[in-house]
Amino acid sequence: MNENQVVRLRVPLYGGSTADGPDSALAVPFALRGELAEVSPTGALVRILEPAPERIEPRCPHFGTCGGCQYQMIEEAEQVNVKLGLVLEELHKAGVAVPFTSFPKHAAEPYGYRNRIRVRIQRIRQPDGEGAFRFGYNIRSSTDFLPVTTCPISAPNLLPTIEALLALAAPSEPDARDTDFWLSAAAELELFTNDDLSKIQLTLFVAPRTKALQGSFTRMMNALQQRVPAVSGAAAAAFDPRTGPTGRILAEHGAAGLNYRVGDQTYWVSRGAFFQVNRFLVETLANLVTAGRSGTIVWDLFAGVGLFSRILARSFAQVTAVESNAVASADLTLSFKKLGPQHRAVAETTVAFLQKAITQRERPDLVVLDPPRAGAGLEVCALLARIAAPRIVYVSCDPTTLARDLAALQTAGYRIDAMHLVDLFPQTFHIETIVMLTRDVTH
Repeated sequence: MNENQVVRLRVPLYGGSTADGPDSALAVPFALRGELAEVSPTGALVRILEPAPERIEPRCPHFGTCGGCQYQMIEEAEQVNVKLGLVLEELHKAGVAVPFTSFPKHAAEPYGYRNRIRVRIQRIRQPDGEGAFRFGYNIRSSTDFLPVTTCPISAPNLLPTIEALLALAAPSEPDARDTDFWLSAAAELELFTNDDLSKIQLTLFVAPRTKALQGSFTRMMNALQQRVPAVSGAAAAAFDPRTGPTGRILAEHGAAGLNYRVGDQTYWVSRGAFFQVNRFLVETLANLVTAGRSGTIVWDLFAGVGLFSRILARSFAQVTAVESNAVASADLTLSFKKLGPQHRAVAETTVAFLQKAITQRERPDLVVLDPPRAGAGLEVCALLARIAAPRIVYVSCDPTTLARDLAALQTAGYRIDAMHLVDLFPQTFHIETIVMLTRDVTH
């Protein structure tokens, strides 16, 4: 293909774009189906010659360079259609029998939805050797640092908090030395806000061998809270760039977590525990999983802090919630103490729990599982097949691993009764799917 050869794109979604003609396997990011575009020999989009009707102007000035979003050029309703097509395509490739060609889609405000963000912190040096701290993300398809000035998908109180923290390192500030020390040690900064944006948790991820100056973290945080009273707690956590968080907390200030309200339930979420990221759709997700479900025994696998199991405890005589993450499991155990002795929180992996359950007589009426992006896995699916619960609700954030696991469950005699797509991650290619399964008793 010549450097500026014009090709016509006929593709179902971003990231899977293919060009007509001899280069039909060519992938073209940021091109929409049916568009006429100029494409480089490497597959990069040069320019759009005939835009699709669904193409819009991205809201973020960093879009295309930043690695965070991929879909801002697509009108929101079409984004959801694209994701629906991707889910169905993955299921088809895996040989999963789907009794419908479409299913309900749930979306909400497409910007300002993220209650948690994680940014990089870096000092930008000037030719004279001086430099200020900047925050940002990775440049797309690289680990290079991209300073940003905005992030439209984040909750509106998070970026101003970062800016206030970085401003404390200015030489004119009374505690500039303390802030400079911690920002220099930090590779990344995570912020998490609650449902009404009234509280913010902050975590600095710093080098494991960072030796804290006496009282410096408290002084920095006191100064930040003067400017941002919503900051209720913070910590400096040791972070190894090769292996990730070490589990060591080098400094702490204020509360160790925050309360997050979903419907009429309030969850305590400790710093570092997983919680659903879309502040507009958490309640929708919880309702879709739990509404109309009742029985004697339910297992909530990959339970986190108990988003689903706490609600299910109202309509099931016994709830067992399983979570292996130490922080989330501690929150889960604490909340279950208030539900009564018939309900239990189990701090172990889903595989370990199911292996033990095989030898016991207890069998659940319902299994709910919400695994990470890697999916439940074939071992978990095989164990679930042996347990043979009559109903399963599978919450997935990755269509490829979902398709793999559903194929295994269908082989074991489960059929798909209903599916829902919940657009928890607008402007990105990430997809949340809920699948309701029933076991064929004749299998």
